[in-house]
Amino acid sequence: MLLYMSNSAREGQSTPLHSVSVAGAVVREDGRLLAIRRADNGTWELPGGVLELTEAPEVGVVREVWEETGIRVEVDELTGVYKNTTRGVVALVFRCKPAGGTERTSDESTAVEWLTPAEVEERMAEVFAIRLLDALDGAGPHIRSHDGRQLTTQP
Repeated sequence: MLLYMSNSAREGQSTPLHSVSVAGAVVREDGRLLAIRRADNGTWELPGGVLELTEAPEVGVVREVWEETGIRVEVDELTGVYKNTTRGVVALVFRCKPAGGTERTSDESTAVEWLTPAEVEERMAEVFAIRLLDALDGAGPHIRSHDGRQLTTQP
C-alpha cells in the first residue's frame, strides 16, 4: 500500500512548490511549426500553459493550443519534459498535428505564425526553441533543465 504524507506534517520542513505546464509542438505537413508571440512579454514560444488540477495532460495541451491560437490539434506523443529550475515549472511538451481551426490571436497572444525550424531558432530563446526542435528529431522524450535563460543539462 502506498501512503502519501506531505512534508508539511514533518517538523521544520516545507514542501517545494512546482507547477506543471503543457505545450504543443504543432507540426504542419509542410514542416512548419506553430508559434505565438506572448502578450505579456513579447517573446516567441510554443502555445501552452498551466495544466488544470483535474485535467489530463493531453486534454490540457489541446485546450491551451486552441485558446491561444484558434487551432484544433490531435496529440501524437510526449516529446519532452523540461524543468525551469528558477521558477519551479515542469513543462510537458507534446508533438501535435493540426486538425482544424483558423489562426487567431487571444488575450495571451499578439501573433500566431507557422515558422520554419530556422525561424524558430532566430525568434525564440534557446530554452523554448529546443522544445520545438526536440519534437522534430524523433528521439524523445527528451528530459532537460534550464534556469530560464539557458540549458543547464543536455541529453
